[in-house]
Amino acid sequence: GQHQAAYSKGPTNHIERFNNTLRQRLGRLVRKTLSFSKCPKMHEITIQLFLHRYNLEHQNILN
Repeated sequence: GQHQAAYSKGPTNHIERFNNTLRQRLGRLVRKTLSFSKCPKMHEITIQLFLHRYNLEHQNILN
């Protein structure tokens, strides 16, 4: 059938926005880039480092 619009989006907007931020700032998450890493451990380390820096950045903005 037809697609029906969801009236209650809840936290979905925040999650989708954060996912977009990850894709924009981390070239490793985009498969068709030269910086794409084939090693899962490097993906994990890169994401952890990004999250740490992102949280520090936003903590400084809020304080």
